[in-house]
Amino acid sequence: MNAVRKWLLTGLLVIVPGVITVWVLHWIVSTLDQTLAILPEAWHPDRLLGMHIPGFGVLLTLAILLSVGAVASNFVGRKLVSWGDAVISRIPVVRSIYSSVKQVSDTVFSDSGNAFRTAVLVQWPREVLEAVAFITGSPAIEVACYLRDDYVSVFVPTTPNPTGGYFVLMRKSDCVELEMSVDVALKYIVSMGVVVPPAPVLDDQKR
Repeated sequence: MNAVRKWLLTGLLVIVPGVITVWVLHWIVSTLDQTLAILPEAWHPDRLLGMHIPGFGVLLTLAILLSVGAVASNFVGRKLVSWGDAVISRIPVVRSIYSSVKQVSDTVFSDSGNAFRTAVLVQWPREVLEAVAFITGSPAIEVACYLRDDYVSVFVPTTPNPTGGYFVLMRKSDCVELEMSVDVALKYIVSMGVVVPPAPVLDDQKR
């Protein structure tokens, strides 16, 4: 019985990650293929090729993102984006949702932002416990006026779902910067510590 149980667990460990990966990729491709609906019926790949080939929606989405990014990067594009933001900001309800989403996206995806760029070790929720967290930026100016020391904004994610968590302000000196990347730290958190990050390469070993 022990051998059978071992084989079963080993089979699950081999098959489950692959099945979930295929399912997620299928869901992404199927979702993005729906963008083909914006094309005229005569331009649909299914009609032109005479058969359905999944994935054309991914190419179309990528082309749209690149085109919008290229246009929004120049002077005229930035003016159009600013004009669109001004129009949306005057629409009740919509402006609240749009501004919140835009602030988060600007923070996460902006090259100049610091969101989730550094993994740190902090004492949370009390001194005798340690948690892996992420520095997300600096405190707001109004809040910083009440802080005597140098503080940073820290996000402490929960596990196994890291999209939830706690936003706290901590002294920068109390945050121990880790050498592991953000991706590695997220895997460590999602796996509840099962997937252990590789040991960092020390300076002596690099030499």
